[in-house]
Amino acid sequence: MSDISVTLPDGSSRVVPAGTTPADIAAAISPGLARAALAAFVGDRMVDLSYRLEADAPVRIITSSSPEALALYRHSTAHLLAAAVTNLFPGTQCGIGPATDEGFFYDFVVERPFVPEDLERIEKKMKELAAQDLPFERQMVPRDEARQFFTAKHEPLKVQLIEEKTEGQAEVSCYTIKDRDTFVDFCVGPHVPSTGKLKGFKLLSTSNAYWKGDARNQPMQRVYGTAFFSESELKAYLHRIEEAKKRDHRKLGKELGLFTFHRWAPGAAFWLDKGTTLYNILANYMREVLFPAGYVELKTPLVFNKGLWETSGHWQHYRQNMFLIEAEGEQMAVKAMNCPGHMLVFGSEVRSYRDLPLRFHEQTPLHRNEASGVLSGLTRVRQFSQDDAHCFVTEEQIGSEVESLLRLVQRVNADFGLEYSAKLSTRPAEFLGEIATWDRAEAALEGALERAGQPYHVDEGDGAFYGPKIDFDITDAIGRKWQCATIQLDYQMPERFELKYIGVDNAEHRPVVIHRAIFGSFERFIALLIEHYAGAFPMWLAPVQAAVLPIADRHLDYGKSVQAELTAAGLRATVDDRQEKIGYKIREAQLQKVPYMLVVGDKEAADGTVGVRHRVGGDQGAMRTAAFIDAALNESRTRAAAPAPQPQPAA
Repeated sequence: MSDISVTLPDGSSRVVPAGTTPADIAAAISPGLARAALAAFVGDRMVDLSYRLEADAPVRIITSSSPEALALYRHSTAHLLAAAVTNLFPGTQCGIGPATDEGFFYDFVVERPFVPEDLERIEKKMKELAAQDLPFERQMVPRDEARQFFTAKHEPLKVQLIEEKTEGQAEVSCYTIKDRDTFVDFCVGPHVPSTGKLKGFKLLSTSNAYWKGDARNQPMQRVYGTAFFSESELKAYLHRIEEAKKRDHRKLGKELGLFTFHRWAPGAAFWLDKGTTLYNILANYMREVLFPAGYVELKTPLVFNKGLWETSGHWQHYRQNMFLIEAEGEQMAVKAMNCPGHMLVFGSEVRSYRDLPLRFHEQTPLHRNEASGVLSGLTRVRQFSQDDAHCFVTEEQIGSEVESLLRLVQRVNADFGLEYSAKLSTRPAEFLGEIATWDRAEAALEGALERAGQPYHVDEGDGAFYGPKIDFDITDAIGRKWQCATIQLDYQMPERFELKYIGVDNAEHRPVVIHRAIFGSFERFIALLIEHYAGAFPMWLAPVQAAVLPIADRHLDYGKSVQAELTAAGLRATVDDRQEKIGYKIREAQLQKVPYMLVVGDKEAADGTVGVRHRVGGDQGAMRTAAFIDAALNESRTRAAAPAPQPQPAA
């Protein structure tokens, strides 16, 4: 038997017999590594510990501390779920079961929907299978044999996957848990060595699904779960999930009177009075930020002839996501994005290099025909608005313009007290344009990030097909990430619309467009803010900043005069004129998360004061109304942000 050389991560090499497995290598290094090993990388390929090495290669053992380990662990837990389901519910068809950022899911075709009691039984069975420490084993099966096997098992979806994903292959990869009678799945793997490695998991919920996500296909039941390497990590995650439920913007939006939905307008929010106030605060805030930075605001049409969308490329590639209209025999579409309209505005007159950068901002409504099954509160809607802008620049201006955009992103997130991270997405495998142009564009973005002092990581190959981009993820108070702001370079749309400007050389040149949004959509950003602050907005954002609470009916006139003073000074204030006890009024204002409650009674009316209560700090004592106004205006003007409410530690 010939020998081969394996290179370890520390640079050392070992000579081993051909056919040696990563498990053998881990055991030779140390018993502790052998116990901790889950899988391995051989070169750039992740493999099972039982994989036989036949040639020289670098080898890295994967343990729970490896960055790839959690996804591997969750994928194997998804298989454990499927094994439990097929054992408990004979005749079940299996779909797919991937790992996700939050856990895993598996889709099944079942006779009836799962109920909570079913999940309890399934999870119990999973724990039984885990306790038996059953091996995950990869079997390479001749393709025709695999098709016949899954056909005989009445698993047509698996047969379809084999036909689609293994065309031209002699063999296909299948995994068993213990044996084919216990569980078998068509899967390329890899997996952990045995079910005994799977300890911290929990089934969370079920939902309706469709094969391949297409409503025209087979209806399925999706089971969601999560998994961690330890019970303590799992417990912390489940606690965070409970905290997220309390902060759910759909729940708080209703309780706080911000917005509602109706089945006759799916995916479009009805903004109520307080929600409209919040929406307008954000819209006007963005104008305050952008106008001094040289932006001009546009309002372009909501409906365009299909010719616009053919020119932009959306008719060919995005039409199924647009609302289409026919008027006087012409095909039209409700706009799903602002950029094509902004191209028309730029091209409507002769432009000079002296006009650039030219920055267009727009907040008009957009519509996208999202499938009804994916609509979710404010985070996935059909009607929305963006703090949208398109900056037309020369290629030489890209770096400085992006740097100024980065500083805008930094300022906005600081005003909201939000933490965020940035990633630079570079040229994908399929792209338009010249590589040299892409290289210059990516270098300009990198330079802007560095000059702005913005930490970032590079996401290789994840750029848009028309140009590289910078995306920003906001981390909320309970650790979840929300993708909001984006800065995208685009060389293609100016080409499609034949845009030009007259350069310093008196010749025509093509501008570059920078697509950018900071909030993203107002709807999604408001959902983020509701959940980040748990509905307790800082003073400057609160739709109602102060509630005046008369103790008795005889104090109502004085309370209304206080409200009038507050309103005249520019504060958002209400009076609770209900015939209720003052304790009830205070509790109601607390539930509505009003920053300040101003109690007024005989003494306050006589002294020209208000009894100030803060929603967190409680009783602040009496203050002259004018003094309170000055303090409140200063808090609002400086955008002083109290820390977002933090989740309570798990018991």
